[in-house]
Amino acid sequence: MRKIFLCVLLFLAFQFNHGQERYTINGETLELKTEIDGKLDLLWNIVDGNYRYFVRTENGTITELKNTKDADKNYQEEYKTTLSGLTDGMATEKLKLTLFSLRNYIDAYNTSVDSNYNSTYTVSKVQFRLGFSGGITNNPFVGNPNNEKAPMLGAELEIYEANVLPRHSGFLQVRHAFDSDDFPYSTTEFSLGYRYRIINKERFSIYGQVKLATINFTDLTFINEDDMEIDQNDTSFDIPFIFGIGSDIKVGNNSYITIIYGELFALLLDNQGNFSTDIAIGYKFNL
Repeated sequence: MRKIFLCVLLFLAFQFNHGQERYTINGETLELKTEIDGKLDLLWNIVDGNYRYFVRTENGTITELKNTKDADKNYQEEYKTTLSGLTDGMATEKLKLTLFSLRNYIDAYNTSVDSNYNSTYTVSKVQFRLGFSGGITNNPFVGNPNNEKAPMLGAELEIYEANVLPRHSGFLQVRHAFDSDDFPYSTTEFSLGYRYRIINKERFSIYGQVKLATINFTDLTFINEDDMEIDQNDTSFDIPFIFGIGSDIKVGNNSYITIIYGELFALLLDNQGNFSTDIAIGYKFNL
C-alpha cells in the first residue's frame, strides 16, 4: 500500500515540461521554458525551488521580472514597471507575478500589436495549487481504545477560481496514516472535498473544509477469538461529510505554509470515543 501512496505522490508532483533552452543572463546560465512566443516572449522555469520569469523582446534582449522587498519587507513590484515600459504603458495594476497572470497579460499585448499573432493559449477559468503536508492523527473514526497517535503524510491538488482572492475551492487529496507497534492499523485515503475561506486576506486565509467522498485502503492486524493473529485488508467508499478547518499563510509570491485540522467531526461517520487529533503542517505552491 505504501508503494501505491508513493506512486500517487510522484504523479501529483510531476509537471509536464515545455521545450527548454539554455540561456546566459547577466552571467547566470539558466534553462528556461518558452511559454509565449510573439512580439514579446515569456520565458520561465523553477530554479532552486523558486519561480523565475523573463521576457524577451524582438531584438533578443532578455529581462528578468522581479518583485524584491525593501528594507521594510514591502514588495517593490519592479516587474510592473518593466512590463509597462515594454508594452507602451499597458495597464499593470491588477497584474500578479504568476504564470497565469503573466500569460494573460503578454498574450493580450501580442494580440493587440500583431494582427498575425496566433494565440496558442486558451484562458482558463481555474487555477491550481499543489501541496504536501505531514502530521499526526489518532484516526478518530476508527476504534482506537488507547487513543494512539500515528504519523501521516499527505498531498493534494487544490482547484480554485481565477480570482485575485478566491473564496471557493475544491481539492483532490491523498494521505497515508502509518501503523505502529501499539496500533497496527494503516490506511491510504483518497478524497474529494470543498473549501470556503471565511477570512480571506492577501497574506493569509482561514477556511472551513468538508470531505465529500473518500476511498480508503486499510491494513489491520488483530488477534481473533482463537488467539490467532489476523491480517485484514479492506477497501471502502464513503460519503462521510468530514469537516475540518485550516489556514494558508503566504511566504512567497506563489507559495504558502498551510496548517490543517483535517478531521474534526463527520456527519455520517461515528466518532469512536476519542477527541479528534488530526493535525498537519505543509507547504503549497501555485502551478
